[in-house]
Amino acid sequence: MTAPEFTLYTYFRSSAAFRVRIALNLKGIKPDQKFVHLLKDGGQQFADPYQALNPQNLVPTLVHGGDVIRQSLAIVEYLDEVHPEPPLLPEDALGRARARAIAYAIACDIHPINNLRVRKYLLKELNHTQDEILAWQRHWMTIGFDALEKLLARSKETGRFCHGDFPTLADICLIPQMANARGAEMDLRPWPTLKRIEKAAYELSAFTDALPKNQPDAE
Repeated sequence: MTAPEFTLYTYFRSSAAFRVRIALNLKGIKPDQKFVHLLKDGGQQFADPYQALNPQNLVPTLVHGGDVIRQSLAIVEYLDEVHPEPPLLPEDALGRARARAIAYAIACDIHPINNLRVRKYLLKELNHTQDEILAWQRHWMTIGFDALEKLLARSKETGRFCHGDFPTLADICLIPQMANARGAEMDLRPWPTLKRIEKAAYELSAFTDALPKNQPDAE
């Protein structure tokens, strides 16, 4: 048997892995999946074999032809370069900058301070309660979503999706973060543009098939 072209190290609850699953689905790529449970066995991401692959102890990791690509946004842009159709970034430089700015607002400013390792630190090292941690999550997501709603609602570049009428890197980041907000039981009514884009995304199987509940390792 020939080795699979792509291997994805993933965890069903990881929103960063969720992003990459969406991109792979949009590209029509079916990778071999290796599951890295972030809670079992003290966190399988800390086991020596995986740590050798990804010293950050994070998912996802993509292996392509023996080469290792880390960080979800780098993986998505790599996929866009090696499999250009359908494109995940606009054709024009300004459009690409806008889509990246939306994506980075989520992936760099909202998600990192709400992810699992931050929540674990707040709980175990700083002795915060689960209610306090939930309030922390909601606070930073609210600030981020307020800004995104203004940006998207006021822009003529916003279409069915964050930029135009086809999904881009921006939507690939937005939809998992919306799922995180729903997991935190947030009321999403203050952000009608974000909700409208989310609805459009879930009309595509690339997004629904990437949902955590639809993964082979879902619990």
